[in-house]
Amino acid sequence: MTLSAEGYLEVVTGLMTRVAAGQRDNVRRAADLVTTALRAGGVVHAFGTGHSEALSMEIAGRAGGLVPTNRIALRDLVLYGGAPADILGPTLERDPTVARRLLELAPVQPPDIFVIASNSGVNGTIVEFAALVKERGHALIAITSAEHSAGVPSRHPSGRRLGDLADVVLDNGAPYGDATLPLPGGGAVGAVSSITAALLAQQITVEVVARLIEAGETPPVYLSANIPTGDEHNKVLEARYAGRIRRGS
Repeated sequence: MTLSAEGYLEVVTGLMTRVAAGQRDNVRRAADLVTTALRAGGVVHAFGTGHSEALSMEIAGRAGGLVPTNRIALRDLVLYGGAPADILGPTLERDPTVARRLLELAPVQPPDIFVIASNSGVNGTIVEFAALVKERGHALIAITSAEHSAGVPSRHPSGRRLGDLADVVLDNGAPYGDATLPLPGGGAVGAVSSITAALLAQQITVEVVARLIEAGETPPVYLSANIPTGDEHNKVLEARYAGRIRRGS
């Protein structure tokens, strides 16, 4: 592909088509799990570190998305746990010891379900967090790069990866290293994992809403806060999950 905006668009367009087709069955399986959790009164907790935190924002608290959703982030250790701000840094995601505290700080209840995103699927916090989620009996959906995850060693003491722990694994189709357009002197540019992960997240949401409507249920979906009736509509729905979903962090 040419090293240009058009070349990148060609890569992304083809990759999104392949991911959508290749992950169709797993998207439906993930939607079944989420629908079951919502009908049991559960909330969807989304967690990712680094650029994979964008997946959490795609799921929790955005227009057209489900209201019973909560975003978990490493900064919760500071915002809700009293940890010093200097704990935050680019290598914190590799530390498995912070996962338990992070989960303890989250407003989790038994029927809740988790969606965890990690392109590599090997960092210590992510793997430990996933392991704790499964130990507590929650359903877990993982969004990761199968190619990248298979190509690097785990940074968790157990040697496990995120995909080893999930009930459903969605492959975001990103190549090893994430970037797609080779550079003449080595390396590459044009990362794709955030785009394909967002696609998968939105597909799950659409499938869940379709299932609820087909069953005659009214799906709890956000309106944009930037339209006249948005705030009123959203506050009514959010009140159903008071204390269980965090917004604005």
